[in-house]
Amino acid sequence: MKPLHYYFLGTGAWFLFYGIHTVSFAWIVTIVLNESATMVALAQMGFLIPATLLMLIGGSLADQLGGRKVAIIGHVMASIAPLFLSLVVYLDYLTFGMVLVFAVIMGCAQALVTPARDGLLALVAEGQIQQRVVQVSMIQFGIQMLGFFAASFADQLGILYILGLQFALLFFGTITFIKLKVPHTAPDRLGNSMFKQVAISMGEGFRTVVASPSMRAVVIQNCAMGVFFMGSYMVTVPIMIREVFAGSSAELSWVNIANSLGLVTMTFLLMRMSDIQRQGRALLVAQGFGAICLFTAGLNLGFHAFIFSIFCWGMFGGIAMTMSRTIMQQQAPIDQRARMMGFYSFSFMGSGPIGALLSGIMVEYFGPQTAIIISCAGMLCVVLIVSSRSSLWHLDVREL
Repeated sequence: MKPLHYYFLGTGAWFLFYGIHTVSFAWIVTIVLNESATMVALAQMGFLIPATLLMLIGGSLADQLGGRKVAIIGHVMASIAPLFLSLVVYLDYLTFGMVLVFAVIMGCAQALVTPARDGLLALVAEGQIQQRVVQVSMIQFGIQMLGFFAASFADQLGILYILGLQFALLFFGTITFIKLKVPHTAPDRLGNSMFKQVAISMGEGFRTVVASPSMRAVVIQNCAMGVFFMGSYMVTVPIMIREVFAGSSAELSWVNIANSLGLVTMTFLLMRMSDIQRQGRALLVAQGFGAICLFTAGLNLGFHAFIFSIFCWGMFGGIAMTMSRTIMQQQAPIDQRARMMGFYSFSFMGSGPIGALLSGIMVEYFGPQTAIIISCAGMLCVVLIVSSRSSLWHLDVREL
């Protein structure tokens, strides 16, 4: 098979696992352990903080050692997490502390896999960056829907079956990346220790992002998305399903499916279109309309209306994520691509813990519906500021 096919298989296996993980993790903390909003936020922070702190290191390691090697290490590390939690459940010792350990292991693995995988894309893209980004997005959210659907049976199957499926998918993903053959040329820094090489690499990546007006603006709006959107999605929405709609794993799964279906629908439409030239403008408009859609989800118009709002939010998210990734991929220097994608993921996931904590506090004080509305208002403010104060609105790929 071609390297692109192995890349798609490995990526698909990861996202199928991650779809199951997204629902099952929220289900364990919110429904099984019945934790408060603050504890749900802390559990999500347990995953997000190590993923954040190590994301830039993961990107630098991928540039130094090769994305394929780092992706394999990340998959092996990730496979430890479901094995650990399976043992905990089997011994009947499932506590919030054990779930937090599980989250930390997963966060460390995510920090390695994400920038390594994103950096590999350009090596297998065959000169079609935007189309490959769209295809990967299609795979990501299409496959994740299958994961969400599988996780909807968590109440019936039990935790052990769900964790076993996650391990099998991670094992398969490891094999595909082992078989993936791509060239890699490490930067010439002989005489420096690996730690020093990584530090130098991270510094170069930071300066490159700061020097690019468009990449800098993407990072800013990514931070806002992590604070206002990720926090709402990971903390406020599960609490709202439990407290407003009296739901469980099935309702959690349907909400995640609706979001991914919106993303897949829009990604499919983007695949049918020619490349978007004003990518920055498309990104900002999508973020603004996405905030409006999520705002309606907080109005409690009924569960079906809630699902539809999440679906529409996902559609605009499909545009925003595709455009932001494409901008970063196209403007990144070839030898810094993994680092640039590491900064891209860092800006989103790095603000995620702040968003999770903020959402947990707002839910405790104002309730989940008001918390969603406040988050949407904050996101709209950031979109307006970035649109008026940065060059992102006028970015035209034909001028690059």
